[in-house]
Amino acid sequence: MDYFVVLAGVALLLGVGVLYVLSGVQVIGENESGLIIKKFGAPLPPGRLVALEGEAGYQAELLPPGWHFGYPFWRFKVTRVPVVVVRQGHIALVVANGGAPIPPGCILGREVACDGFQDARAFLEGGGQKGRQLAFLTAGTYRINPALFTVITPENAERFDMDVEDLEIFSVGPDKVGIVTTLDGRPIPAGDLAGVPVEGHDSFQSAQQFLDAGGCRGLQEQVLLSGSWNLNPWFVRVEQIPMTEVPIGYVGVVVSYVGREHLDVSGDEFTHGDLVERGRKGVWIEPLLPGKHPLNTRVMKVELVPTTNIVLNWAQRTEQHKYDEKLSPITVRSRDGFSFMLDVSQIIHISMKQAPRVISRVGSMQNLVDHVLQPTVANYFRNSAQQVTVLEFLSARTDRQREAYEAIRGALGAYDVECIDTLVGDIQPPAELMKTQTDRKIAEELQRTYEVQREAQVRRRELERATAVANMQPEVVRSEQMVAISEKGALAAEETAKGEAARTRLHADAEAHGLRQRAEAEAESKRLHGSAEAEATRLVGEAKAEAYRTGVAALGAQAFTAVQLATVLAQHGVKLVPEIALGQEGGGGQGLLGALMARVLQNEQKPQVLQRPVKPASGNGLENVHKQA
Repeated sequence: MDYFVVLAGVALLLGVGVLYVLSGVQVIGENESGLIIKKFGAPLPPGRLVALEGEAGYQAELLPPGWHFGYPFWRFKVTRVPVVVVRQGHIALVVANGGAPIPPGCILGREVACDGFQDARAFLEGGGQKGRQLAFLTAGTYRINPALFTVITPENAERFDMDVEDLEIFSVGPDKVGIVTTLDGRPIPAGDLAGVPVEGHDSFQSAQQFLDAGGCRGLQEQVLLSGSWNLNPWFVRVEQIPMTEVPIGYVGVVVSYVGREHLDVSGDEFTHGDLVERGRKGVWIEPLLPGKHPLNTRVMKVELVPTTNIVLNWAQRTEQHKYDEKLSPITVRSRDGFSFMLDVSQIIHISMKQAPRVISRVGSMQNLVDHVLQPTVANYFRNSAQQVTVLEFLSARTDRQREAYEAIRGALGAYDVECIDTLVGDIQPPAELMKTQTDRKIAEELQRTYEVQREAQVRRRELERATAVANMQPEVVRSEQMVAISEKGALAAEETAKGEAARTRLHADAEAHGLRQRAEAEAESKRLHGSAEAEATRLVGEAKAEAYRTGVAALGAQAFTAVQLATVLAQHGVKLVPEIALGQEGGGGQGLLGALMARVLQNEQKPQVLQRPVKPASGNGLENVHKQA
């Protein structure tokens, strides 16, 4: 029983297998396509790789995912091929293995509507061309017939001598522009440097529209701005360069080598160059203002022109702009045959509106310096120096500078350049000439120095005197005040003295009158008293005289005199005995007299001693005796 069941199962399986084989069922997975190869049929036309009319060979259509019947193995061969996946941020290039030949002069097959190369029949019937294709695949999943198309993706790029970077979406960085060179299109017309811009190609992302619009092969005027672009690397090459920056204080004069035909708009009065509108060949009449500009510097040049004052030095120093890098000090020769060098600085200004005229006339700022300013300034000073001597040039430097400014301003005005100032810097006269001048000047300065020193000493003396006077001002003021006070005091004293004098005079008059009265009274009193005393004295004298006469008569003149002397001496305490020895004459009067005389002589020989005067007794008769002795 089991044996029959097994046989029935095997028979069933064999029947299913036979049915499957006979029916030609093909099962295609979700991520696959079925490439059909027909084994029998009419031969393909010459040059055709894919059958469109049921010919033998590769069939144009692919089998989508699912079950498909009618493809028995003895008539068809179905090969399962994977779908094409293009990742985000990448593109895929396509090479058509069949199709019409590419016309001469073209290198890429034209783009046809074929659903991104998924419809091989539409590609072939639409005139698709064999070879590299202008069209490419963007990010997504595609079912492409590998018999007709070869797809280059990042995964297989190396097999086709390509880099993965070539299949990445092209990105232009910020502040940059992309210079585009196309590899296909019509030739650039003779006389043109780059292909003229055409419309409708979406910044070179639609190559076929570029070609249909008449785009040229080669360098393009149009640039790519910052952003991401789907570009066919077989069609374009892009070089990134920085945007053209015009700094603050400058304008950019554009000299374009491409564009519409030249049409001068400068006017009849401007005969030294041509100016054109923006977008034409030539010097654009409108300069670029400060900022960043997306210009194609391969087909146009931007000459930066400073709109601030420009300083140019004919000297050993160089300004930051480097325009005067080739300038050197000017060598001139004076009228007296001396050669010397001088430094000159020239300040110029070019306005924004005049910048295109200047560039149209001379070509560049460096040409303006080398071909206009350098000969103009140098020749003026050479001509000017020949008219004067070295010393005259040195002494009249201000005049030379002013004359140079006037002359150079007129010369530069013809080039639409404004002359701001001309400055004469360092002058290097001959050393041998300057030595004599220096020696003379040193002598003059020394003399002047001595004069100044002398004047300083005089000033110092005056200052010291003034300082002393100033220091004495308090004393002077005090003295003046004292004088004033004294004057006031003197006046007061004078008045006081006058009062005192008057008072004294009155008092003196009163006293004088009183004294006069008293004196008169006293005089009268004394006169009367004197008269009385005189009478009394006379009477006393007469009495003494009478007594003396009586004593002389009684004792003798000598003896009486000695007695009187002894009496006087005794009254005054004079010692006679111890000091004086009497002679042998004895007690006679002659011995005493001799002793007295000896005493007198002794006193004359000794120094006089101040003795108290002896007041004679009033009314004593001895006084008269002493006088007589």
